[in-house]
Amino acid sequence: MNHASLIAGIRNGGCERHVFRHNDLQHLESLLVDAPADRPKLIAFESVYSMDGDIADLAGTIQLAKKYGCLTYLDEVHAVGLYGQHGGGVAERDGVMADIDIIEGTLGKAFGVMGGYIAGDIEMIDAIRSYASGFIFTTSLPPALSAGAVASVRWLREHDEVRRTHQERAESLKRRFKEAGLPVMPSVSHIVPVLVGDPVHCKLVSDLLLVDHAIYVQPINYPTVPRGTERLRFTPTPFHTDAMMDDLVGALDALWSRCNVKRLGGYAA
Repeated sequence: MNHASLIAGIRNGGCERHVFRHNDLQHLESLLVDAPADRPKLIAFESVYSMDGDIADLAGTIQLAKKYGCLTYLDEVHAVGLYGQHGGGVAERDGVMADIDIIEGTLGKAFGVMGGYIAGDIEMIDAIRSYASGFIFTTSLPPALSAGAVASVRWLREHDEVRRTHQERAESLKRRFKEAGLPVMPSVSHIVPVLVGDPVHCKLVSDLLLVDHAIYVQPINYPTVPRGTERLRFTPTPFHTDAMMDDLVGALDALWSRCNVKRLGGYAA
């Protein structure tokens, strides 16, 4: 369930790798038990997973890392700006930022610009600067983007009320989908996936939403998600109103019947 960029980074590193089952700390520990105690080890994982909207057990992962002498690498791309009192991510929300060795984030998504970053101890960052070809051979961000990112980070640090509103809006949309019988998938985060289960219907519903209702949402098909779990993925903002959500639910409700997509209680016909 990891993002393709994280998988590509692990492959490019050229190190021996072992994949533990999604959010399965028992399986992770079984792999760590079998690993040589004197081998350098790093656990790479995400906080908010972008397709199902589930959240990893950060404290449990950190506990295992300390027990077996591992470094931790946390991808907070879908969480920075959106979680924690100052927008530091799920690690800040859960009070474990100081226990993570490397945190990866993005300047896109919540911060609204582009680019990315990692954060960690100065020795770790200096080592990565010196050895990581992906950093060495990448052009720096333009000053205008850097200034915009700094302004956005500073603003979000001081406006936790926007994060609280964001969570309320996501929960409101989930509730509206359920009340309409639309198959919203379980999610404990701001990500609201609605199951379609067919790639053709998924693309068709997305196209009709845009053409007939002026509502844009990306269809999520294989290989981003497994076959049979094709979905529409909604990420409401703090500024989506009840009226906007009602329009969306009404449009989806009509399209679900028009395209005969399975609902929570079964097919319409």
